[in-house]
Amino acid sequence: MSRVVITGMGAVTPLGNTADEFLNGIFAGKLGIDSITKFDAKETGITVAAEVKNFDPQKRVGKKAARRMDLFSQYAVDSAVAAVEQAGVNETNTDAYDFGVIYGSGIGGLTTIQNQVIKMYTKGPQRVSPMFVPTSIVNMAAGNLALRFKAKNTCTAIVTACSSATNAIGEAYRQIKEGRAQVMLTGGAEASVNEIGIAGFAALTALSKATDPAKASLPFDQKRDGFVMGEGAATLVLESLEHAKKRGAQILAEIVGYGSTCDAYHITAPDPTGEGAARAMEQAINEAGIKPEEVGYINAHGTATQANDAGEANAINQVFGKDSQVKVSSTKSMTGHLLGAAGAIEAVATIGALQRGQLPPNVGLTQQDPACQVNLVNPQHSEPATELRYAISNSLGFGGHNAVLAFKKWSEEF
Repeated sequence: MSRVVITGMGAVTPLGNTADEFLNGIFAGKLGIDSITKFDAKETGITVAAEVKNFDPQKRVGKKAARRMDLFSQYAVDSAVAAVEQAGVNETNTDAYDFGVIYGSGIGGLTTIQNQVIKMYTKGPQRVSPMFVPTSIVNMAAGNLALRFKAKNTCTAIVTACSSATNAIGEAYRQIKEGRAQVMLTGGAEASVNEIGIAGFAALTALSKATDPAKASLPFDQKRDGFVMGEGAATLVLESLEHAKKRGAQILAEIVGYGSTCDAYHITAPDPTGEGAARAMEQAINEAGIKPEEVGYINAHGTATQANDAGEANAINQVFGKDSQVKVSSTKSMTGHLLGAAGAIEAVATIGALQRGQLPPNVGLTQQDPACQVNLVNPQHSEPATELRYAISNSLGFGGHNAVLAFKKWSEEF
């Protein structure tokens, strides 16, 4: 079995379009949520979202390539180019047959689907773009990455709603750990801040109706009323420790465990007992070969819906105990909920916590819900955590999907 390390990270997020910009925003408690600008959302009853700002696809994706991609694929490729550049992976130091892609998205090319359906009904079926299918299908983020970097190992798309990116990272980790690849590109991308995306989740009564961006995404707060839609992508380069050391790569952190379970309870509501999420955390911790008390930080799924936060708090307490000192925060308080990409940017945030010895704040909290009794990070500022060695990141999705990753601060000793 190989040890699996992270050697590159890239991000396109509501807080910045590089991993460093994103992490600087997270640890500063910066808010990426603002009024919706992409379309007139008035009739949806929703006024705020966490949009990506100042994204230029020509910078890393390229003008010609971008024209043949939905926005979610553009975000994926942009973040992947940055991650690969940081990792220093190239055709001279990495065999194409040892290089694979496992990538997540909850919905895929929703903007393309929306626009082409409108075109079909207003101008007729003959006017539908010949690129409609190749740009909208969910696997095209993975496909575009494999094409871009000539990765000829496995190329797979993971679709498990809001757990997609975490499941993708976990499956990529296993691909290397079990010796089937040496390098994997993994993460998730989503671009659902559009009319049908907002209208659909609003109809489900899942979105916050707050008009003040600072009071919209309130994980674990008594006044929480739903999640805020976000968008973006993050990509990690995972590598076997042996391969990384052989080529002298800088190691950012290590993945040491992965858990994946199902509630089998309801199509949208989580199991209120948290039993399934608890089992996923236990799986990740057990695979890491550590005890729950060794985990110093949990990046919670924390969507700011009533059901999710209470159920997740129950799950955390089952695993760690109600009097546990493990610190918890939801970075969705700053980024909104990126659906299938959420686990990817939250993996970057968790790795950043290990690297910087800081814990991301749980921004916006004013009164913690008694139904969510976990030990939350100070809502006003990030907390120092210089002794932090292990951290986990949770993702919980519609369909009852639970996925958890366990990360370790990099050191040679296991």
